[in-house]
Amino acid sequence: MVAELNGWWRAGAAVAAGALPALAFPAPALWWFAYVALVPWMLLLRSAPTGRRAALEGWLGGTGFVFAVHHWLLPSLHVFLFLLAALLGALWIPWALLVREFLGGVPAGGRAGAALVLVPAGWLVPELVRSWQGLGGPWGLLGASQWQVPPALVLASVGGVWLVSLLVVAVNCALAMLVAVPGARLAAVAGVTGCAVLTGAVWLWVPRPQVSGALRVAVVQPGPVADGPDSTERRFAAGERLTRELAGAPPGRRPDLVVWGESSVGEDLAARPDLARRLMALSAQVGAPLLVNVDAPRSDRPGIYKSSVLIGPDGPTGNRYDKMRLVPFGEYIPARSLFGWATSVGKAAGEDRMRGDAPALMDLAGRPGVRLGPLICFESAFPDMSRRLTRDGAALLVTQSSTSSFQDSWAPAQHASLAALRAAEDGRPVVHATLTGISEVHGPSGERIGPALPTSASAAAVYEVPLARGTTPYVRFGDWPVGSALAALAAYCAARAARSLRRPAPEPSAPPARTVHG
Repeated sequence: MVAELNGWWRAGAAVAAGALPALAFPAPALWWFAYVALVPWMLLLRSAPTGRRAALEGWLGGTGFVFAVHHWLLPSLHVFLFLLAALLGALWIPWALLVREFLGGVPAGGRAGAALVLVPAGWLVPELVRSWQGLGGPWGLLGASQWQVPPALVLASVGGVWLVSLLVVAVNCALAMLVAVPGARLAAVAGVTGCAVLTGAVWLWVPRPQVSGALRVAVVQPGPVADGPDSTERRFAAGERLTRELAGAPPGRRPDLVVWGESSVGEDLAARPDLARRLMALSAQVGAPLLVNVDAPRSDRPGIYKSSVLIGPDGPTGNRYDKMRLVPFGEYIPARSLFGWATSVGKAAGEDRMRGDAPALMDLAGRPGVRLGPLICFESAFPDMSRRLTRDGAALLVTQSSTSSFQDSWAPAQHASLAALRAAEDGRPVVHATLTGISEVHGPSGERIGPALPTSASAAAVYEVPLARGTTPYVRFGDWPVGSALAALAAYCAARAARSLRRPAPEPSAPPARTVHG
């Protein structure tokens, strides 16, 4: 009975310990907590009596982490969120076994030093696997909790969010050894010191983006609109009214670009020429093109698309971008024939959106050489998409988003924070424009430009956005921290396999002696 009660206590503690890092993300945004949040979970895993128990507690902790970071999805996904958390939680089982292997018992100096490399590398594996769009995408990567920390943003410019995650886990690992492994304290202190020296060196020696001019960008946030049969038209009218207010600015203060949020236009512009004419008139009044987002069936091909469209006084200009990575259940239902019943218990997509074929760049009229790289909604969570746009020549990254379904949750703040990371990684400013907040703008080093528009705001705000030249190490070299982590884990697995092969096989036991009784 005592053993059974102890097992249940440990199981509950694993779920709670795994959920702790969620407090480092917005909305609580306790960024400093990320550097200690994994310590309770690691201490629990190192004390697991068996590898099977460590695997169970790794799975339970991973489930708690995924659920805590995504808890705001519960009204939409219902039971699917529990299933998704349990599925993704299993990805932390190998990491849990690594923690027990390297932190359990009394590790010697060499083993403790290896822990500071392999435990963070092991953490990167579940982050990498769940970053696949079909599993929900890279939302809640541990390094993303450091979006407002300037030294961490400089690290992101070198190795992306992955390098920041590695650093955060390494500090947690060192602190766990300081607390519970007396024989490894020297290695732990060396590890913390090494992380501090690395961060300081990067901060001092990595060049910042070279600012080259500025762009005045207006973000139009209509605010919440009550649901109803005419809600799409009322949202369009609100955006139209706020945009028209920008026309009163003096010539030197007028925007170069006006950005509306995701799904700001609910009808295909080819099928509704009256809406197209209203947008063209707005562009002429303001003296700047409008980047709108159309969420509607297209007239030239079957299916519903979400598309970024740049509108000038004479109509659409440049390329149209169709969203490529869709939100599972929110914009399409995986294996709809099997999971289609989700529409009856939550807010799952009644009809699947269609995917775009390729990224697109848009030339900004009146600003030669300035090209826009649009992203839609949670595409801003994918480092590779913004990196691709930057490599193709984007001077400004624009995310058009809507988190209105989760207005009073952590979702708007979590989503807006991703703009800082993408800006720092790519050395390009990022405009995050939403329908109902939070809208904000970040400069090419990840710094915030001007005040954010909160979820309570219905407004149009103009931002002086600095443009930048140059290429960050992350844009040039890509996800090298991921490759390095996988190489370290592969070397460890190969070394273990080699030791197993060199170990002599046990000698067969001699048959028992037989005694003859006369």
